[in-house]
Amino acid sequence: MSLFQINLLLAGGWCALVGTFDLGTFVRGFLLAFAALSLSSPVHGQTAYFRRVLLAARLGAYFLYELTVSSLQVAGDVITPGQRSRPAIVAVPLDIEDPLQITVLANLISLTPGTLSLDVSPDGKTLYVHDMFVDDPDETRREIKTGFERLVREAMQ
Repeated sequence: MSLFQINLLLAGGWCALVGTFDLGTFVRGFLLAFAALSLSSPVHGQTAYFRRVLLAARLGAYFLYELTVSSLQVAGDVITPGQRSRPAIVAVPLDIEDPLQITVLANLISLTPGTLSLDVSPDGKTLYVHDMFVDDPDETRREIKTGFERLVREAMQ
């Protein structure tokens, strides 16, 4: 049984112990189980599980930050008079090659308000993104590459 499965089992056990089966209780149980497993890591030997969970949490936190900032930006553009948006389609060259990583990247971009992943080139080397607020296409590329693409690569390698 993998550490992830043990972590999920312990989180479910926490829900049963508390008597509440909701997302918040499960997340608290997962975090408690993660802490307990990390304290007992010498028993499990060297594993990348703990590092991967922390990298996935960092990706999730970054996504929530981008979701909040872009939601406020889009809402501000909608409720203010005039139009501040400068929509454009930007071709983003990809360093990641794994189809699953490309899919996760494209979905995270599409879930962020104001941006939409349109297509991936047939060779999988370029992602086409529609962005509502493009002052400089190079800056948009840099933000995607140093933000989402880097974090997806780190969390999923």
